[in-house]
Amino acid sequence: MKFLDLAKVYIRSGGGGGGCVSFRREKFIEYGGPDGGDGGNGGSVWAEAVDGLNTLIDFRYQQHFFAKSGQPGMGRQRTGKNGDDIVLRVPVGTEILDEDEETLIADMTELGQRVLLAKGGNGGFGNLHFKTSTNQAPRRANPGQEGVERTLWLRLKLIADVGLLGLPNAGKSTFLAATSNARPKIADYPFTTLHPNLGVVGVDNAEFVVADIPGLIAGAHEGKGIGDRFLGHVERCAVLLHLVDGTSEDVAGDYQTIITELEAYGGHLADKPRVTVLNKIDALEDAERDAAKAELEDASGGPVMTMSGVSHEGTTEVLRALRAQIREDRLRQKPQEEAKPWRP
Repeated sequence: MKFLDLAKVYIRSGGGGGGCVSFRREKFIEYGGPDGGDGGNGGSVWAEAVDGLNTLIDFRYQQHFFAKSGQPGMGRQRTGKNGDDIVLRVPVGTEILDEDEETLIADMTELGQRVLLAKGGNGGFGNLHFKTSTNQAPRRANPGQEGVERTLWLRLKLIADVGLLGLPNAGKSTFLAATSNARPKIADYPFTTLHPNLGVVGVDNAEFVVADIPGLIAGAHEGKGIGDRFLGHVERCAVLLHLVDGTSEDVAGDYQTIITELEAYGGHLADKPRVTVLNKIDALEDAERDAAKAELEDASGGPVMTMSGVSHEGTTEVLRALRAQIREDRLRQKPQEEAKPWRP
């Protein structure tokens, strides 16, 4: 399944059915009177956050969603049938924006959340509705109210607990593959990750979700490389894991490049709790490791952890440091394995 995090949709609610002008005409009934029924209401367009989706690929092949209109009223005091509603099923974490791509209409952050996007038109009154003591034979009826037509943007921001940051080939995908059952693409060239990946990692009987996004480069906020359009997927994270390649010639410069891009992106992303890790220490001698760690501590102004995703050295300590930054209500307890009876 392809990953799609931005989609444009066109919606239209159903129009209301028109009222009916009708009179009761039956044998032996001298004064029949009006009996025109009201029109049915038009269908509405809703958005609902559902489980089991993590992409907007369904809206790649269908962009138009039109609800049914209500049926007109009929004689013998019969009301027209209401139009059926349409529900747009979106993943949890989807933002619904207006046509200008800036005005936020709804943020679907909870499972089962429903939002009304376009209300159906009301049905028109039939002539029975206008009957009075002084106007016993009205010959007027209201037309149905027209539906609402809108153009909307759907933008998905994955809901994860930890977001991975770093330059291309910093070891983000290797870390995700080493600590979870996710299998992202890993290769020795930059930009092997072209779309976000999610993985569930566990430590100390607790589980949390880690999001791996494509690497950033200098000038990403100006559109260089893949750009910063994937940074929205880590906006909802509780903590950021910043991986720095320990084999780089300029460790401090690599660190500052990512921080600059976070500050340029805005949205308080640079103010989120961050765990800085010197990665790929398996390829360094002890002296090189100590020098790179000291240089990175000077650049970050805080503590720096060391890790190797290939040899799994230090990964458990990093996971525990991340877990300490996540609220208990966001953590999920690992299921306890049932003890199997011993068999020879």
